[in-house]
Amino acid sequence: MRYVLAYRQVLAVPRVPATMLLMFFARLPMTAMGITLTLHVVTDLGRGYGAAGLVGTATTLGSALGAPLVGRMIDRYGLRPVVAVCGSASAVYWVSAPHLPYPVLVAVTLPAGMLALPATSIARQALTALVPPTRRRSAYSLDSISLESSFMIGPAAGIAVATQFSAGVALTGIGLFFALTTVALCWYNPPVRHEDEVVTGSRPRVREWLGRRLSATLLFGSGALFCLIGTELATLAALRSTGEIGWTGLVIVVMCVASATGGIVYGALHRSLSQSGLMLALTVLVLPVGLFGHPWWLLALALVPTNLLCAPTLTATTEEVAALAPARVRAEAMGLLDSATRLGMALGSPVVGFVIDHSSAAAGFAAAGLGGLVLAAAGYALRLRVGWTRAVNA
Repeated sequence: MRYVLAYRQVLAVPRVPATMLLMFFARLPMTAMGITLTLHVVTDLGRGYGAAGLVGTATTLGSALGAPLVGRMIDRYGLRPVVAVCGSASAVYWVSAPHLPYPVLVAVTLPAGMLALPATSIARQALTALVPPTRRRSAYSLDSISLESSFMIGPAAGIAVATQFSAGVALTGIGLFFALTTVALCWYNPPVRHEDEVVTGSRPRVREWLGRRLSATLLFGSGALFCLIGTELATLAALRSTGEIGWTGLVIVVMCVASATGGIVYGALHRSLSQSGLMLALTVLVLPVGLFGHPWWLLALALVPTNLLCAPTLTATTEEVAALAPARVRAEAMGLLDSATRLGMALGSPVVGFVIDHSSAAAGFAAAGLGGLVLAAAGYALRLRVGWTRAVNA
């Protein structure tokens, strides 16, 4: 009953259900991008996982560079004009991607990524604007669950289209979906600040709000996504190596259901859990997954524990950023969170891909967990320095 009450109170807030439904569809093409682009490079272009990882890195690196700037433009000009520009650029890129040779694809991917439609960042800003602070953890958990639901459909749909037709057809479909969601977002225009938040005066300087604590939070977010994208890539490689690629969609569904279950429980808790503790457990639990790579159903079961912590970790990260960032620069702060997670993906994709190409899928799971732990250690070091500085000043 506690779970039902917590989420009912969130969904009772005006505009929240419609906003969440719209953002669910807006993120569907995003969830299919990585795995579909990987299949295009590996299958249609005949390249290895490392080459596919390089294209993925260019996409996410471009998004990481562009997200804070896009967020600043939303803070300054509002949502509609920014969505119109970014959505159009995303649609054009994904429709043209299947027709580009590999060197050109790599070259144009970075600038295209800089203008990527920031659907996840917009969803977080809208919920922060609509939902009162006491209900935001439940709202962010619902958003994480919605994102996981998108992951149940998007990658599976991308794989289905790629296997039945071609990865190029799937990429074209992603571009057309981006065009439709851009029109819908411009029409609905969700709020990015609460109506009671009065924003006056000049923007605070970056160093006034981007301190060590927020930087550590962003590092934990990077580590989590390094681990998650590496796990996804290693899962695809494991199933492909055993001739069970057709089960990829179902395995991803199991992962998403586990994450959504963890998110449901976390969102109904009376208090937040430690972001750093959740992230540490997430990375440690993925280390032994490679020992259970065959058959496909055993791999799916082995992926459940780490994925139970996926949505709670992402929710806790969003909570931290929303609490630390002033309303005047919230879009830019959420853009920085987007950048941090995309940088984690940009690092994880080629590193884990390189390990898989030169070793095995099992080693790829270990690399995903260890890479996340390295970034977690950097975040811990920053937080310890904050505590040490405060103790000295006291």
